[in-house]
Amino acid sequence: QVQFVETGGGLVQPGGSLRLSCAASGITFRIHSLAWYRQAPGKQRELVAVITSSGSTKYADSVKGRFTISRDNAKNTVYLQMNSLKPEDSAVYYCNHGTYYSGTYYSTDAWGQGTQVTVSS
Repeated sequence: QVQFVETGGGLVQPGGSLRLSCAASGITFRIHSLAWYRQAPGKQRELVAVITSSGSTKYADSVKGRFTISRDNAKNTVYLQMNSLKPEDSAVYYCNHGTYYSGTYYSTDAWGQGTQVTVSS
C-alpha cells in the first residue's frame, strides 16, 4: 500500500522560509519521479515542482528561483525548500509519485493528507 506523509508546514511571515518533507512507503522510491503539488481554497490542485529519478528538476514559473525540490533515496523522502514566501503560496501542499516524460509529469492517484502552509503577517 502506497503511503505519503507530508510534514513541515506552518504559519510563516512573508519573506520567510519553510522546509517540507514527505516520507514515502510502499513504492520502489528510487525509480520514480516525485512531485509537490499545492491546493489553495477554491482553486484546483497545481503542480509546483518535480524531481526525476535521475535528479533533474522542473518548477512552476510562480516558484522558480524561490523553491528547491530534492530527494534522499536512502530515506525514501522528498523535500521542498521554500524561500521568500509570499501570501499567494498559502495552500495545502501534497507530494506524489509518477512519471516524467517529454516535459510532462504524469501523476498517480496516491496522495497523502497534505501539510498546510500559511504565509501571513
